[in-house]
Amino acid sequence: MTAQQTLIPPVIWAQRNDVVYVTICVEDSKNPDVKIETDQIVFHSVAGLEQKVYDITIPLYAAVEPENSKTTVGGRYIELVLKKPSTDTKYWPQLTKEKKKYHWLKVDFKKWKDESDSEDEAAAGGVGGLGGDGGNIDDMLSMMGGGAGDPKFGGLGGGLGGDYNIPSDEDSDDEEMPELDDIESETAGKGKEKSGETLPSLEEVKPNTTA
Repeated sequence: MTAQQTLIPPVIWAQRNDVVYVTICVEDSKNPDVKIETDQIVFHSVAGLEQKVYDITIPLYAAVEPENSKTTVGGRYIELVLKKPSTDTKYWPQLTKEKKKYHWLKVDFKKWKDESDSEDEAAAGGVGGLGGDGGNIDDMLSMMGGGAGDPKFGGLGGGLGGDYNIPSDEDSDDEEMPELDDIESETAGKGKEKSGETLPSLEEVKPNTTA
């Protein structure tokens, strides 16, 4: 009997000034082994009808407080809230210790807020929690053919847009808007085309009269 292939689960992440959100996308994970350590996350699980084996260790960019962090196991994913030390609440430039491209890692834009927005949220007394609409997780699962950790996922690095360890302007869904001058020029041109048409003379449109 050959050994079962170990899979790397897809991961999405976001952050605030005081916490880091990490979601491990694995469906039907029963009693997963999740260890939040000061400098890394260690995950192991056997999940799904096919009893696939998932393993991943994520070295973190900076230290977190394991005793103040939380883990929530859902039907389609495992969500972690990593607490940053109160003495170091600056934004991380990336999730991982090394600035590298990982095909399994993507920014969770459903939860992501820029640092200035995070400060405003904290000042208003709001705290971004777990949950959300799960849109990014659905996207990840659909790209893998409906099952997290499908071996085909390893070849999706380019399809996911490359480096999702760090958010960038290229990841935005905003379409480029045309310049106002271009719109005005196009409108003016259409007006000239209409005004340049030759109108029929009165004699041409006058109905014929019979004696």
